[in-house]
Amino acid sequence: MKTPPRAWTTPEEIRRQLQRHWDSGALLAARLPADDGEPLFPLALRLRRPTARDITERFAEVAAWVRQLRDNSRDALGHGYAITFRRQGNRVQGSNELPAALSVPGAEDALRLLGRQRDAERFDALAEEILARQPRLADWLRRQPLKALEHKESWPRLLAVLDHFQRHPRPGCYPRQLAIPGVDTKFIEARRGLLAALLDEVLPASAIDAEASGVRGFNQRFGLRSPSPLVRLRLLDPTLHVQGLSDLSLPAEQFTTFRPAVERVFITENQTNGLAFPDVPRSLVVFGLGYGLEHLVRTPWLREVEVYYWGDIDTHGFGILDRVRASLPDARSLLMDQQTLLAHRSLWGEEPADKRLRTTPRRLTDAELALFLALRDDTWAERVRLEQERIDFDWLRQRLPAACRTTE
Repeated sequence: MKTPPRAWTTPEEIRRQLQRHWDSGALLAARLPADDGEPLFPLALRLRRPTARDITERFAEVAAWVRQLRDNSRDALGHGYAITFRRQGNRVQGSNELPAALSVPGAEDALRLLGRQRDAERFDALAEEILARQPRLADWLRRQPLKALEHKESWPRLLAVLDHFQRHPRPGCYPRQLAIPGVDTKFIEARRGLLAALLDEVLPASAIDAEASGVRGFNQRFGLRSPSPLVRLRLLDPTLHVQGLSDLSLPAEQFTTFRPAVERVFITENQTNGLAFPDVPRSLVVFGLGYGLEHLVRTPWLREVEVYYWGDIDTHGFGILDRVRASLPDARSLLMDQQTLLAHRSLWGEEPADKRLRTTPRRLTDAELALFLALRDDTWAERVRLEQERIDFDWLRQRLPAACRTTE
C-alpha cells in the first residue's frame, strides 16, 4: 500500500511544530538571559520523508514535495526553516538530493514563520521592565512567559503589589486596608492566584505561611486578615436567651470561647432544620455551617457537652458523622437510623454517584454501620438518600426525648 503524500512533512506541519513550541512558552523563554540550560536554537524539527519505495514508484510526487519544502524554506524566503540535503541513490531513479533534516536556525526565523514578532517585542519590553524591578522573577518568567504576556496591561500594578509586600511583609491588615497607589482591592482579589505565584518567588520563606495555599488561603499565606466566618446557632431553651435573643451569629473565634449553660448541642447542616428545631431544655442547635464542620467540632467546650449530629441518611452523611467523631468521639447521631429511613420511603432521593463513600467508616456504631453497608450495597434501591430536611418534624418531636441521653 502506497504511503499517502500527506504523511510527508509539509510547510504547514512545520508551522504546527513551531506553534507547539510557542504554546509551551519555549520560544519566549529562549529570549530571556541565559540560565545555563540547553539553548533552544538551532531547533531541530521532525521530518517525515518519502521511503525508497516512494521514490521508486512516485517520483513525480516526491519531486513536487521537495519543491514545496524548498520554496517555503529560509533559502527561498530569507527566514524560516533550513533544509539539510543528502544525496540518495535509487536503483530506478538514480542519485538525487533529498531533504534529510529540518531545523530553525534562530528565534527570529521561528517568530516570522508564526507571525509572532510583535508579541515577542512586547514580551521583551515587559521582561525588561519586570526584571529591572523584580530580578527574582526570572525563573517564573521562564516557566510562564505566556502568562506574563497575557497580563501585560496589569504589570505596573502587579509590580506595585510585590514591592509593597516586600517592604511590608505579613502586613496584618485586611486587604481593603492595603495602601498601594493605583491598586484597588478588586484588582488584588481578581488576581490572587497570579499574585500568590509571584509573591512566592519574591518573598522570603519567613513571610509565607506554607500551610495555606490556593486562592482561599491567600490572606493567611501572606499575612492578611480575613473577616471571621460566622457560626449561627439557636438557643433552644427560653431561659437561656440573651436579652431575649435566641438566634445568634458569632464570629468563629468568639464561638470557641462562648460557653452557654447548655448540656446538649445539636449540629445540623441544613438551615431549615436549625430554624424549625423544637425547644429543648438546656440545649442549642448549630446550623448552616458556613464555618465548616471540621473547624466547628474542634471547639474545645463541645467536648464537655452532649453532641448530636443530624445529617442526611446516605453513605456521604455517615462519612461526615465519622469525621465528627474523629474530634468528638462521644458524638451521637440523630435520626440517622433504619427506622427513620424506611418510614420516609416516599421521600427518598438518589445520592450523587460522585459523593458516595466507598471506604468503610471506622467510627460508626454497629447499627449505624449496618445501615451504611445496606445503603452502599443498594439493599432497598439504587443510591438511596434521605435528606435531613425531608424528615417530618412530628417524627423529630416524637423521637427527640428518647434520642437524648436524659429526658425532660
